[in-house]
Amino acid sequence: MSGRKAQAARNDELILQAARAVFTADPGAPIAAVAERAGVGISALYRRYPSKEALLQKLCGDGLKLYIEVTERALADEGDPWEAFAGYMHGIVDADTNSLTIKLAGTFQPTEELGRDAARAGMLATEIHHRAVEAGVLRPDVTVADIALLFEQIASIKLGDERRIFQLRHRYLALVMDSLRVPPAHRDLPGPPPVDEELSARWWSPS
Repeated sequence: MSGRKAQAARNDELILQAARAVFTADPGAPIAAVAERAGVGISALYRRYPSKEALLQKLCGDGLKLYIEVTERALADEGDPWEAFAGYMHGIVDADTNSLTIKLAGTFQPTEELGRDAARAGMLATEIHHRAVEAGVLRPDVTVADIALLFEQIASIKLGDERRIFQLRHRYLALVMDSLRVPPAHRDLPGPPPVDEELSARWWSPS
């Protein structure tokens, strides 16, 4: 890319990273907060995204495409059925697309493209779920909707810095996976459990 195009691409990435951080913390935040966090001028932001609505649509569209990519990759795995399903679960938790669902659902008008991608994501989630049930490795009384809400519960874990959040989410994902598997699995959990100081720190603002 030329220097100008490369700079535009970098700015776009900065804007999207900032928008995700700002709007998952506060969906009602103004678009100016995104420009400030990204370190770009408001005019540069508006040249790329003419409104907050357009920016939210882009964020959620990218999230859906990532969800589809992770699920298609798991479905392409023709090896052990449980490992393929576990790869899907870990991939979605790592992608953290559900943080967008928790915070941004109902805050903007979905486009037709978002509707098509959402339908595809739902179809793929159903396919990988049914494949695991038919293989006898996933509890048959667990539904696709159950899995969706489990993803949201895990995405709500926000304790400590990014490394600690990642560690804790995978700890509780391991607990969830053991409860979903047929036959039930018992193994050591990744990462240490949260301590009282970590839990109580959420109630105190930095001075």
